Amino acid sequence: MDFLSSSFPPTVINLALVILAIILMIRSHARRVGTDLKKKRYHPIATNFFTTLVNFSRLHHYLTDIAHKYKTFRAYNVLIDYVFTTDPANVEYILKTNFANYGRGWYHYSVLSDGLGDGIFAVDGEKWLHQRKISSNVLSTKIVKDFSTAVFKTNAVQIAGIIYEAATCDKAIEIQDLFLKATLDSIVKILLGIELDTLYGTNEECIRFANAFDEGNEMTMYRYFDFTWKIRRFLNIGSEAVLKKNIKVVDQFIYNLINSKTETLHNSPEDDPSAYKKGDIISRLLKSKDMDPKFLRDLLLCLIVAGRDSMASVLTWFIYMLCKHPHIQEKIVQEVRKATNLKDSSSIDEVAASLTEEALDKMHYLHASLSETLRLYPAVPLDSSVCLFDDTWPDGFSVKKGSVVGYHAYAMGRMKYLWGDNAEDFWPERWLNENGLFQQESPFKFLAFNAGPRNCIGKDFAYQQMKIICAVLLRSYIFKLTDEHKVAHYRTKVTLHIDGGLYVQAFPRNLD
Repeated sequence: MDFLSSSFPPTVINLALVILAIILMIRSHARRVGTDLKKKRYHPIATNFFTTLVNFSRLHHYLTDIAHKYKTFRAYNVLIDYVFTTDPANVEYILKTNFANYGRGWYHYSVLSDGLGDGIFAVDGEKWLHQRKISSNVLSTKIVKDFSTAVFKTNAVQIAGIIYEAATCDKAIEIQDLFLKATLDSIVKILLGIELDTLYGTNEECIRFANAFDEGNEMTMYRYFDFTWKIRRFLNIGSEAVLKKNIKVVDQFIYNLINSKTETLHNSPEDDPSAYKKGDIISRLLKSKDMDPKFLRDLLLCLIVAGRDSMASVLTWFIYMLCKHPHIQEKIVQEVRKATNLKDSSSIDEVAASLTEEALDKMHYLHASLSETLRLYPAVPLDSSVCLFDDTWPDGFSVKKGSVVGYHAYAMGRMKYLWGDNAEDFWPERWLNENGLFQQESPFKFLAFNAGPRNCIGKDFAYQQMKIICAVLLRSYIFKLTDEHKVAHYRTKVTLHIDGGLYVQAFPRNLD
């Protein structure tokens, strides 16, 4: 020690001792971490980013094939750890039991916020809770429910009219495009109180909005698969330049409408109660004088996304499955006929008017057939959250902080251990009890409407709209594929649409 004292200044010795202590502490910590890692088990790596890209066009089939081997597995990626699960116990843990540890996080927010702002699909915490509460409250009012029912019936009659024109000319109908236009018209009418009329294309401003909304939505979703999107946004080129342009069109349309509605309501006499008795949602929301236009814009756009693409997707796959199973199409028609108690010669308007809540509640087989379609072709086939802190799932495996965890509804609908040996068959009877009454499945097994605190608040509206449209169309027409041998394939997007559309022919139904 004397040698050290005489050879080196005290400050150098002290510094060396501090550095040595830090090194020893780091090594000790590393050993503990290594021991902890050995104790933890992580799900098997079953794929990687490269092979996922190679199979991108059939992504859901590819992930389903893996899920037949592993209920839960990881996809190797250098930057982000992806974990996919089809295990209902894990899904319930993510979406309910430990809900606070799983959220949209920075990843989803960075992708969605330019288009959807601080809307309900992009945010967590208090912002999400506030929007959900407002949406739930306004959707539960009787005036909104009654208004929505009237809109759905009018919309169904319009669709039937367009189909009639094609049927009388023996023309094929691209029914997916028809449903996309119709569901956009109906959700905008319910939310904003205006006739968008994309079905007939009579309003140029509305058509520009509809086109900008469609293209902007697609460009936003493309970000999930394009790792260069931030560079493109910075340079304002390619898909990001298109997105920016479309967001501007959408914003102008929405804000002009909000301002117009606000001015109309605020200029109404205070003793005029009719000003706030309208059934459209924006009129209900504007009852609160201090409602922020940006908040309204973000909320309304998210509700449009939820009420448009998903419904069009399910209706298209439903018609496809009925064309493949004509005996099921006939069973539904007979149920509608019995529930409405109408004459065979009844007009389309009379059919729509007969679809009371009581009549719709009697259509258990139609409800089961729609649910069976959703089981095999969920509108959102793959959803995900971000793990906020290290966690361990019910299956005993651990998940790291920052991992993107995906719950794969498409694969879950095809798992034999969940649905039996006929899991891949279209069989509506699986949803009916011995008395022919519809019976619910666990939402953590049947993920079509999500589950837990983030479950879809518009589920009842969705079933009502689908049942009204299907009852009107099937009561009036027989549907067949233009190419009876066609096998429909999805296009890999956030929403499960049929690639290239679905061409069908409709034949007026003779019920005599």
